[in-house]
Amino acid sequence: MAMVSMQESNLYDVVIELTKSAQLSGTNPLMWAIQLSSTLNSAGHSMPSIDVAELLVNHICWSNNIAIAWKFLEKALALRIVPPMFVLALLSNRVISTRRSYPGAYRLYMELLKRYAFSLPSLINGPNYQKIMEAINDTLHLSQLFGLKGSESGLVVVEFVFAIVWELLDASLDDEGLLELTAEKKSRWPITSQDMGLNNHNGFAGGRTEKHEVLCQMNTVMAIEIIGEFFQDKVTSAILYLARTNLSTHWESFTQNLRLLVSKSSALRNSKNLSLEALVQLTSDNRVVLSRKCKTSSHKRFHSVMASGSLVSSADQCHGASPSVLWLPIDLFLEDTMDGSQVAATSAAETLTGLVKALQAVNSSTWQDTFLGLWIAALRLVNRERDSSEGPVPRLDTCLCLLLSITPLAIVNLLEEAEMNCSSTNQKKESSRKRHEDLVSSLQQLDEYEGLLTPPLPAAPLANLAAAKAMMFLSGLSVGSGYFEGMSLNDLPVNCAGNLRHLIVEACIARNILDTSAYLWPGYVKGRCNQVSRSVSSQIPGWSSLMKGSPLTLPMVSSLVSTPASSLAEIEKIYEIAVNGSDDDKISAATILCGASLARGWNIQEHTVLFITRLLSPPVPANYSGTESHLIGYAGFLNVLLIGVSSVDCVQIFSLHGLVPQLAGALMPICEAFGSCAPTVKWTVMSEEISSHAVFSNAFTLLLKLWRFDQPPLEHVMDVVPVGAHLTPEYLLLVRNSQLTSSDDLQRNQSKIKRLSRLSSPLSGEPIFLDSFPKLTLWYRQHQACIASPLSGLVPGTPVHQIVEALLNFMFRKINRTGQSLTSTTSGSSSSSGPGNEDVFLHLKLPAWDILEAIPFVLDAALTSCGHGRLSPRELATGLKDLADFLPGSLATIVSYFSAEVTRGIWKVASMNGTDWPSPAANLATVEQQIKKILAATGVNVPSLTVGGNSPATLPLPLAALVSLTITYKLDRSTDRFLNLMGPALSNLATGCPWPCMPVMVALWAQKVKRWSDFLVFSASRTVFHHNRDAVVQLLRMCFAATLGLSTSSIASNGGVGALLGHGFGSHFSGGISPVAPGILYLRVHRAVPNVMFMTEEVVSLLMHSVRDIARSGVPAEKLEKLKKSKCGMRYGQISLAAALTRVKLAASLGASLVWITGGVGLVQSLIKETLPSWFIAAHGSEPRGGMSGGLVAKLGGYALAYLAVLSGTFAWGVDSSSPASKRRSSILEAHLAFLAGALDGKISLGCNKATWRAYFSGFVSLVVGCTPSWLLEVDVEVLKRLSLGLKHWDEEELALALLGSSGIGAMGTTAEMIIEGGINFIR
Repeated sequence: MAMVSMQESNLYDVVIELTKSAQLSGTNPLMWAIQLSSTLNSAGHSMPSIDVAELLVNHICWSNNIAIAWKFLEKALALRIVPPMFVLALLSNRVISTRRSYPGAYRLYMELLKRYAFSLPSLINGPNYQKIMEAINDTLHLSQLFGLKGSESGLVVVEFVFAIVWELLDASLDDEGLLELTAEKKSRWPITSQDMGLNNHNGFAGGRTEKHEVLCQMNTVMAIEIIGEFFQDKVTSAILYLARTNLSTHWESFTQNLRLLVSKSSALRNSKNLSLEALVQLTSDNRVVLSRKCKTSSHKRFHSVMASGSLVSSADQCHGASPSVLWLPIDLFLEDTMDGSQVAATSAAETLTGLVKALQAVNSSTWQDTFLGLWIAALRLVNRERDSSEGPVPRLDTCLCLLLSITPLAIVNLLEEAEMNCSSTNQKKESSRKRHEDLVSSLQQLDEYEGLLTPPLPAAPLANLAAAKAMMFLSGLSVGSGYFEGMSLNDLPVNCAGNLRHLIVEACIARNILDTSAYLWPGYVKGRCNQVSRSVSSQIPGWSSLMKGSPLTLPMVSSLVSTPASSLAEIEKIYEIAVNGSDDDKISAATILCGASLARGWNIQEHTVLFITRLLSPPVPANYSGTESHLIGYAGFLNVLLIGVSSVDCVQIFSLHGLVPQLAGALMPICEAFGSCAPTVKWTVMSEEISSHAVFSNAFTLLLKLWRFDQPPLEHVMDVVPVGAHLTPEYLLLVRNSQLTSSDDLQRNQSKIKRLSRLSSPLSGEPIFLDSFPKLTLWYRQHQACIASPLSGLVPGTPVHQIVEALLNFMFRKINRTGQSLTSTTSGSSSSSGPGNEDVFLHLKLPAWDILEAIPFVLDAALTSCGHGRLSPRELATGLKDLADFLPGSLATIVSYFSAEVTRGIWKVASMNGTDWPSPAANLATVEQQIKKILAATGVNVPSLTVGGNSPATLPLPLAALVSLTITYKLDRSTDRFLNLMGPALSNLATGCPWPCMPVMVALWAQKVKRWSDFLVFSASRTVFHHNRDAVVQLLRMCFAATLGLSTSSIASNGGVGALLGHGFGSHFSGGISPVAPGILYLRVHRAVPNVMFMTEEVVSLLMHSVRDIARSGVPAEKLEKLKKSKCGMRYGQISLAAALTRVKLAASLGASLVWITGGVGLVQSLIKETLPSWFIAAHGSEPRGGMSGGLVAKLGGYALAYLAVLSGTFAWGVDSSSPASKRRSSILEAHLAFLAGALDGKISLGCNKATWRAYFSGFVSLVVGCTPSWLLEVDVEVLKRLSLGLKHWDEEELALALLGSSGIGAMGTTAEMIIEGGINFIR
């Protein structure tokens, strides 16, 4: 260490002595520099020298601040004796802070800055690069100031350039007295003058103070001009772009100061070399973008057409390429959400929000176009349901909920995100204002789509009242909702017919994303204001009366049940009564909440479902001291709520709003409490007597509708479990508990708190688990055991055996039999006769859970007896019906037991001959013919589908018993909730059974309810797709052909959304069912496909076939030859190529939608992680390889696969990290990018066409960089560096740079070095 110190000391002495001597003798600076260089070389000191730089700068500042000293420094820089960037770093520390005292030095510093700050290539390619950057970092303390870990050289380059520009900016503001106007009131850099006196350091006499000030003013102008040069230079501007992208917090502070300079600086306005407008343009956030050079022509074509949200007119004219097809995934998602058999654990509004964000990003659309596309997709959904066929599952309320509640809530999310994602108050206001203006413009534009705005008949009165409300507003009358309560259609003006836009606007106003200024839009109100009647024809008490304090009389309750609340205050009032009112008022309030306000109170629906869920978990009374559950005291109140929300459309509304997990968490304690209570106590509710069995059954059957207990047990023993696990009680509780955690985050989110009712604080409560409910858990385990293996374990003499005997005698008490008991086949017991009726009922006055435990053994005994002829089919059906009437909750066990027994295949078949079992013969052949007709009209041909036959129809015995039980029910409101429990189970079970089990079941039900015939036949067609994989492939092929306009069918000849989804299911031709669009059929049947893992391969195959069809139909051969000969491939055939690219994107969008909708996140991940890599590795013999046509098809195919991958990923994971599913993204994405890097490195051999591979790679990377850059932050930087090197090898330097530039701080240093080495042009 002593030797080193001596060497340093000697160096100091030698350099200083040489410099002072030359300074005194006036030696030529060049000769001095040569002598210094020779001396350093002789001493073995490497150059450029950091130590010498420090010595020279210290020598000048400030004891030798004279011209010749600066000239010595300049020559040392020119001959690279000292590193220029380090010298600039030293000078910035010493000169900027003393610029008022030493304006000449500051001027010289800026001259050196202009000369050397833009010569970055010589820095990173020169000697001692890393050592120099470490010295700069230590001198300026950059890592500490920017808060970055590590001192990677390229990273320091970015920090240094950013710091220099920022220092110049703050110094200029300080010079003009503007620094105090900044948010921080000071600079984070040492720019404040340390010596404010004028001490004649520049040798000026006192009379020259005025010249000194002029020089300071000129320096300020020059500093501002240098800032402009940094933004104008292609290399430094790109480096500043990296700072903007990765140091957003610091950049925001910087740009605030920059905006202050632009708005207030007089020096900027005095500049002759830089105008205010030029600086604004140079520093605009929108200026720095990727450029596309003509040498990457394929990439240029890809982006010029595919990344455009507004399709060019030429592309619009091709089949299936109208602007509305950009939003095809929204149509498919909304239509799929309408499936009443599907209950979701997450909010449809949240899923729709993510989907819209994904499409807006990938389509590069304006938010006005995005909002318009969303509204139109939702309106198309309602129009498809306008004349839908009647069936057991109502759909109109659900689709209106999607249009008027879910869609506005999704837009609320999008508007809030626009504000939350901004880092400054001004940006928040501007971003929020712009997106809100786009929403308003989209709603005004809806007036151009009059054909979509006609409301369905049930919604027409509400639409008319919405229009009347706007008219009243324009008339100057301040009228509340009470004005309309007694109004009939005769009271409305002739021109007051409302439409769906009026309802949409009211839904938006209710959620504070619009205000009443919407009533002033041109054409919004059709009638004249003076046409409004100012008198009401009747005085029916309604919501206004309630708000004024009127009591809940029977007429008022009847009115409120049938009329939805129009405001949050009204529904809050009812909720307060339900919590704090008298017992009778609580019952009335519960009835009102479950009435029209739940089904059609679209403006406040999210609050209504939340209030109902809260009411199902009443608190423990303060003075409660009982041993049983406090819930027993709320029996009547809870029963009203349970019946009120048990209909299938109400369950669907809870599902759409994402409250199924919360609802399940509220129902489980009710089931546990009332199922453990003997039916000895009765309650009278609205003149009806109920017992604990009734409350339990209503809660239990509702709970079972929330998870797929009815799923055929075959799925649980398959080798390959379907993608996307079905909902289970454990999963629902897991989601519920996670939502509690999310609500803690919600409390920190002020914007969302504002949307909550004052009475509905964020979700509260403790996490609950299935083990908290031992009786429910015991039943659930028994249910699973029944699925897994045949029934066993009934021990004679046990309490369970006694209950079994009692139930059998109760069920078959009318049968005059003696001899062996029905339980003998199971238990081995026998008795000469059953007990008397009194003993039977005494045995059955037991808690529901005890009875449910015995029911599987009862069913086993009854079915065995029927199979052996000891019990007739009619007696079996009657006994099952008596059991279900006695304890409706037993239907769940009946369904699960019979379903399990069907799949075991051990029972003989039942002959449906009309004697023993009901006969379908009257219409079975017709049902079979109609199913085949539906398939044929859609383009699906299944030769093995036999129709007719002479042999009598048969069903497996357990299925026959279940069908017979269901058709014994009368169709009325009291039995709907139980039929809706059994219906999906029966349909799923029959679907999985061999042909013609499903047609037999449908034929029997069609005989019972003829008006459901078309609906049932259509639903029955899914059994074909369950058993026939080729039928699924055919249907998928027709979906692609219809969407792209490649089908010869008249229904699909024009392509687009209309061809794919048609008019829904409900239009009828005389004499039979009308053809169904392939998309509608697929969305109805895809859940019946037992194993969807093959879907990804089929979608990829169909996509590539579609690309070839598009190329053949979109770009004629003669134009392809012209493309081949042209220098720029877009010159000839541009219109056709644009159309082809647009249709390729549409095909990929369809494929991604089908994969995501069919298999969710799991299937998307399988596509990206497994299917696509396998496809690229495999050889494809039919792939075109020669000629211009083959090359174009190959490239189009690569782009199609790129869009398929990115769209699928955005649908499943989202474009950001707001979705829970985004947590699964990083591992899959990194694995896929590692595969791409491996193929680039040559470590993985590919079998596909090279043009396809290259187009896929560049297209995939471009889309991720341009649309989902946040994905790259989750990927290992080393993988990204490998990809960028491969892109550089392909001469795709711009894309390589953009990839690293979007990859976060970890890649920023490498990116900066890449910019400097390549001199890549980032400027548009």
